[in-house]
Amino acid sequence: MVPVEKALQGVLARIAAAARAAGRDPAEVTLLAVSKTFPAAAVREAYAAGLRAFGENYVQEGAAKRAELADLPGLRLALIGPLQSNKARLAAEAFDAVETVERLKTAQRLSAARPAGRPPLDVLVQANISGEATKSGCAPEDAVALAQAVAGLPHLRLRGFMGIAEPTEDVAKQRAQFALLRRCRDEARAKGLDVPVLSMGMTADLEAAIAEGATEVRVGTAIFGARPAASGVR
Repeated sequence: MVPVEKALQGVLARIAAAARAAGRDPAEVTLLAVSKTFPAAAVREAYAAGLRAFGENYVQEGAAKRAELADLPGLRLALIGPLQSNKARLAAEAFDAVETVERLKTAQRLSAARPAGRPPLDVLVQANISGEATKSGCAPEDAVALAQAVAGLPHLRLRGFMGIAEPTEDVAKQRAQFALLRRCRDEARAKGLDVPVLSMGMTADLEAAIAEGATEVRVGTAIFGARPAASGVR
């Protein structure tokens, strides 16, 4: 197993190279380390290597890590998995961001559940840019209207859009799907929304995502290695 610090340097080098190839400043692209199913000890190791932002797929697992890692200043947890309405309260309490808002009802529940005195919960609207039935997200044509509605809710801060491309080695297909999300962001900006974040691209396709304007890439396997079996905590 490659130590996290060495693996992280490899990922950062990939991000920088992809940004330069696209004529972009590497500083424009942030890294969200996907720590789902990995133990809190792995997050500590990554934190010691300089990472601060981590992505979790499951609400209860993320909440448990938040409690276990409460001593780490500046730790930021984002929910990047589908959110069931009945777990909105726990998500609003445990996470700094929810990147998978696909329905207004979910956003309303997050807004109502955000604890008083906490900063607004950062949220992204997730669009199903691949069109796969197995993927979460609203239809791309509905994403901007949803973003407008979310932007008006108290206790939330709309930050942008998130999408997952179809797993394929066809770079042209990857880029076409990422471009669809970028157009959602551009349309939202044209309507006056402040949406700086375009979260797209993972270990296998981050170069294509950065070429199409990603400002955040979500990487797990290339940092932490092969994913362990799910813990059963959701």
